[in-house]
Amino acid sequence: MPTPWPRRIAPAVGLFFLAPLIAEFLLGDLPITLLGALVILAPLYGGGAVLIREVVRRTGRGWPSILVLAFAYSILEEAFTTQTLFNPNYLHLNLHLLAPAYIPALGIGVWWTIFVLTLHTVWSISTSIALAEALVPDRATTPWLEWPGLSITAILFALAAVASTKFEIKQDHFIASTRQFVVAAVACLVVTAAAFRLPSTSRARTAGWVANPWLVGAGALTAGSIFLVVPNSWGWWAVALYLLLDGAVIAAVFVLSHRTGWDARHRLALAAGTALSYAWHAFIQTPAVGGAHSLRTVRIGNAIFAAALLVLLTIAARRTGSQVASRDSAPNGRVVS
Repeated sequence: MPTPWPRRIAPAVGLFFLAPLIAEFLLGDLPITLLGALVILAPLYGGGAVLIREVVRRTGRGWPSILVLAFAYSILEEAFTTQTLFNPNYLHLNLHLLAPAYIPALGIGVWWTIFVLTLHTVWSISTSIALAEALVPDRATTPWLEWPGLSITAILFALAAVASTKFEIKQDHFIASTRQFVVAAVACLVVTAAAFRLPSTSRARTAGWVANPWLVGAGALTAGSIFLVVPNSWGWWAVALYLLLDGAVIAAVFVLSHRTGWDARHRLALAAGTALSYAWHAFIQTPAVGGAHSLRTVRIGNAIFAAALLVLLTIAARRTGSQVASRDSAPNGRVVS
């Protein structure tokens, strides 16, 4: 019996709203009083996450392609939509984002470039997709939308990107140089092309030690927390630490995920750890905008989002654990990439 369309598209709708909630509200950049901003943020973040996830799953690719396309999305948003990679005083907030490890010839701050691109690649897009897929583990690698739904999502994403760009320019009248736009466009295209040059199927798995999912989650929480608390005043030392941290995590996950003991519980653990680092860090963060509300209101919002995350993780863990147990008990159980 065919799956009713509301149930079929439910995971995509969930991801559509989950991505902006993680990217801006769980992080603590926006207070709960600005939930109305989801009108723009959901098509932008959520639309991007859904499109990346659907394209990758439709082409039979896996997580490497998701991560690379998430990186391309990060460049698109920060170089073109918000232009924070080049704007020395974003929205006149006096945040001095480009000052640490600044390169005059490129007009960028290396600290901010690595920081914000990692935030979007890991948290905004990849973590959101991983959590959404963990809620429906039996459909984690299959497309959720037909072409009409995919087309609508693409249109909403394009409209949100244009609207957000126009709003940002209207607010502070900043426009990057032609050279900066060209370099960013080339980088975005090269990264996108690279995502589709990756193998469509996973290589053969090898035997070897694989950490317990709890340990994987703890490692992700630790790495994410360190990343978030490194002071930008460290300048190039912060850049070096970021590169070391990113490289170590990528290498560890690459090695472990190609071993036979790695499964959906480990992927969920990675997403849980990174999301939880956002959740706790929000309590020591001042909202980037909309922070005129009382600190009590802001912290109540932080607590609500953190509690919602714990509920989501509990549900995802139960469903994923049940799916893995069923697969392992099946005579021809297979590992889903």
